[in-house]
Amino acid sequence: MKLLTVAIPCYNSQDYMEKCIDSLLIGGEDVEIIIVDDGSKDMTPEIADSYAKKHPEIVRAIHQENGGHGEAVNTGIRNAQGNFFKVVDSDDWVDAEAYQKILATLRELVGNGSQLDMLISNFVYEKKGQNIKSDEIYFGNSKGKAVYLERCAAFFKGTVYSDALGDLPYTAFERLWTGAAKTYVLCG
Repeated sequence: MKLLTVAIPCYNSQDYMEKCIDSLLIGGEDVEIIIVDDGSKDMTPEIADSYAKKHPEIVRAIHQENGGHGEAVNTGIRNAQGNFFKVVDSDDWVDAEAYQKILATLRELVGNGSQLDMLISNFVYEKKGQNIKSDEIYFGNSKGKAVYLERCAAFFKGTVYSDALGDLPYTAFERLWTGAAKTYVLCG
């Protein structure tokens, strides 16, 4: 079983998706990369197939009719085989050093038998030459349901992430956020 599944939802992403995929390939065979082509009209399907053919032990390409970003993420979840799951949008990329640190942390925690549901790390926004580092976690609760989680990168285990995509029943929300002993925060 793979340590981490990364889903990359793609819609007409030909101009930037290769930078994203290339930044994730350095995870090697511990990582499964699922490129979800969400009904693209450009060269996205061909690029996805090319990566799957060139790296069959790491990359899978899934093609579907356009269902929107959320459905592409859900397709990634349904097909994930890794212990942990992460979405990386096709116009984003990961820093090699930070990515290796995250993978090493996941390996260590899984290897010593830790029951980890979620790993949270910070990330950097790059906008017009400015780097903005974020390690803040924001989440909302409205009428007993989780509304959103943003400004952090979270790696979820098992079915927790698929629950987190939509409105969570309060019990799942409580499990996700009050299970501090099962959450590892990695900031640097």
